[in-house]
Amino acid sequence: METVLMYLLFALGLVLIIKGGDFFVDAAVWFAEVSGIPHFIVGATIVGFATSLPEVIVSVIAAAGGNVDMATGNAVGSVTANTGLILGISLIFMPMAIRLREYFPQIILLTVTIIAIWLFGLSGNLSIIAAIVLLVLFAVFVYLNVTNAKKQITVNSDEAAVKREDVTKTLVAKNIVLFILGCAGIVGGSELLVNYGSAIAASLGVPERIISISAVAIGTSLPELVTTITAITKKQASLSVGNILGSNIIDLTFILPPCILVHGGTLPVKNETLFVDLPILFVLSMVCFVPTFFTKKFQRWQGVVLLVLYIGYIAYTFIFH
Repeated sequence: METVLMYLLFALGLVLIIKGGDFFVDAAVWFAEVSGIPHFIVGATIVGFATSLPEVIVSVIAAAGGNVDMATGNAVGSVTANTGLILGISLIFMPMAIRLREYFPQIILLTVTIIAIWLFGLSGNLSIIAAIVLLVLFAVFVYLNVTNAKKQITVNSDEAAVKREDVTKTLVAKNIVLFILGCAGIVGGSELLVNYGSAIAASLGVPERIISISAVAIGTSLPELVTTITAITKKQASLSVGNILGSNIIDLTFILPPCILVHGGTLPVKNETLFVDLPILFVLSMVCFVPTFFTKKFQRWQGVVLLVLYIGYIAYTFIFH
């Protein structure tokens, strides 16, 4: 009976994230069109924050409980999964041209954040100073998005005004409810999928170490994956890429500082994180962003390379760790 319940709850999680992703993306696109804010900005801010909730919850709870490896590993691992797995899938199915002025500041900010964490981590710990620097980078991220949003609202004001003519209080309330329900469905469904997927794997004899690596790193990135797949099916490439970039910056600048604080002002960083995980994340980011700077578009081959590198990284982790 208990085994049947595990499978039922696993299936419920799947249904919740699929329907939640539908509601979530529809509402986010509607808000973008009515406000005049570009889909990329909405993806990088509102959607990015919402889909980062599982990483925030898991990392802070892990740090408070003394499980520092999970706290840092989840934040860095989730960003690696977002870039290699999720962005890779997105670019394979939906390559896209970009507006460099929208993307480039986010790309630079993410790169600076990765380098900053690596430099601070060389001492063996992330300190209060590291937390302050990361929070400053987070504030810069918010400022950039608010500034861009204001500019684009002005540019798109006429088009948005036409769409606002059809807006009613009922329609606003409906989309707010859809957004909240979608967010809850994605987060709650992800938790069910990870927890009961792990339980099913354990009952089938899959080693606990393998479960923890796959469940935590990829599991907490499920909201981004669901949002990306839903955005692909709805032809909303900008929302998808914006969500991934935004989630990556939030995961590194907004999750690690509270982890440092709740763990007493320092957060140990393992050599594997410094010399394997962060360098791999940097390489994935360069594969994604350097060619894009020159061609002004994300190309399918980049998605293939990202996915292959990520699979290789996971295989290496499983074999040697």
